[in-house]
Amino acid sequence: MDWNAWFSMVNLLALIAWTGLIALPRWPALLSGILYLGIGLLCLIYTTGLIGLVTGVLSNPPAAGGGGGGADFTTIAGVRAIFGTDGGVTIGWTHYLAFDLFVGLWIARDGDAKNISRLIQAPVLLATFMAGPLGLLAWLGIREPIARRQGRFR
Repeated sequence: MDWNAWFSMVNLLALIAWTGLIALPRWPALLSGILYLGIGLLCLIYTTGLIGLVTGVLSNPPAAGGGGGGADFTTIAGVRAIFGTDGGVTIGWTHYLAFDLFVGLWIARDGDAKNISRLIQAPVLLATFMAGPLGLLAWLGIREPIARRQGRFR
């Protein structure tokens, strides 16, 4: 398995989706494309890779200096061993990309529904792209005061 190619592919897919979400007009077709061709495809890739690793269908040799071992999510050492392989890192990264993009799509739709300027949304979306929970926390802190001033609570 060429994990470097897989890693590059999911990064490119996420970058294209994020660029569209931040920079392009929010046409319904674009938002649907981000949901299904971006997030949905990342989820499919993640699921396929996870099943492949767990069943042994996909090879997952230890990375240089990394662990191998089975999938043990109950201890720090177990999770370290999972991420000590190229496959584990790639599948984990795909998980992050899918969920961060989903959160970004929600932020964009929520901001549009509350008539919050794209100039306010853009840096929050960029923060979500770069450090998911940081961007989400920023959005949660920004959205309600603006919505309250507008008299919009949905």
